[in-house]
Amino acid sequence: MHHLARAPQTQCMMEYENPWNRLQQSVIEGLEHLSLVDGTMSPAADDVLLYDQPTPSYCCSLTANSPWGIEFESFRIRDYDSGQCLFEVAKEPGAEEVDLTQIPPEFEDQVRCISYDFGAAFLDLTTIGTTLTFSVGAEPIPNFRMIERHYFRDTLLRSFDFNFGFCIPNSTNTWEAIYDMPELDPELKQLMIDNPWETQSDSFYYVGDEMVLHNKAKYAYTQ
Repeated sequence: MHHLARAPQTQCMMEYENPWNRLQQSVIEGLEHLSLVDGTMSPAADDVLLYDQPTPSYCCSLTANSPWGIEFESFRIRDYDSGQCLFEVAKEPGAEEVDLTQIPPEFEDQVRCISYDFGAAFLDLTTIGTTLTFSVGAEPIPNFRMIERHYFRDTLLRSFDFNFGFCIPNSTNTWEAIYDMPELDPELKQLMIDNPWETQSDSFYYVGDEMVLHNKAKYAYTQ
């Protein structure tokens, strides 16, 4: 299945109420949430859409995806206007499966966090495109959704919310997304260049109302 989506985006640096400053009800791995999805230890989608800073830990377990068997096969980032490939990675054919139950929390970053150095010119791009190829397991996925939040330090830069929809069991799918990049204040742009890895993002993946994957990324824009 092939799906193309243009990312709905919040206004750059919108003011959001910080959920860490409100009365909390539940705690997971040091991160407080306003509410948890029934039967899980993960926050609801409406909850993560309030976050205005990177989460200090991961919001679902490594094994939350086990019933669904979602596997990312390849990922490509390109300048949408020129078509130039900026980053590409693919799973090695025949690669040995990792037993996620054996990974201790202190090593989770090795499988859940990726670092990108795009170069300073990346911040001048107006539109980028991404292509994600993923496979699913034996169970049908009723509604696959990704929420992606980008921050510099404790400031929300932009937020994207994609719905892939229904996924057929045992299928391989291609998800193409178009991101309209916000215009950044020159002073903020220079701070992002001067402070590598302090620009971060959280990507939350949901099946229906349940978070099944949470990945992180860190960014540098080397001159």
